[in-house]
Amino acid sequence: MKKMKIVYFWALLLAIGSVNAAPFGGEADVKYAKDLWTSMINASYAGQDSIMSQPYTGQHPHGAILDTIQGPINIGGRLHHIIIKRNYGGPGVSKESVANDPEKFLKAVTVMLKRPGYDPDDKDWFWVKYLPDGSLDKNPKGMKLAGMIAKGKPAGCIACHTAAPGGDMVFTSD
Repeated sequence: MKKMKIVYFWALLLAIGSVNAAPFGGEADVKYAKDLWTSMINASYAGQDSIMSQPYTGQHPHGAILDTIQGPINIGGRLHHIIIKRNYGGPGVSKESVANDPEKFLKAVTVMLKRPGYDPDDKDWFWVKYLPDGSLDKNPKGMKLAGMIAKGKPAGCIACHTAAPGGDMVFTSD
């Protein structure tokens, strides 16, 4: 009986460990994503009066209309390259309506951040999907969308961007 309890104890610990070892949405990724959002606001990449590019027609899963910007960003004293895609939708959305009132149509902000050493298998990209207020979006299972989103899965950020021409996981660079 005592051996059985020990086996159950170790099985429980392994199960808890595997839950915490999720490739995305863990405590460290969530904290980093929150710090990133603050840095984005400080760099005028997010929030009111943020830098905006020319809206263009998008596609699933991002949105009917998109706006993409990229450049350097300072996070914790280190410079990184960031690509920010604002995803717009809703009744009446068009390139013109987004240009005139982006906040009305903003549905999500998706980010790729080059983070050296983070995920060498996938070109060291850190992925995040924010809601318009800067909070983290979640997948249907309730996992926060920050980190190596859907790594190793047939669909999701990494799977889709693996198909980008040029092998850099970036569709806008080719």
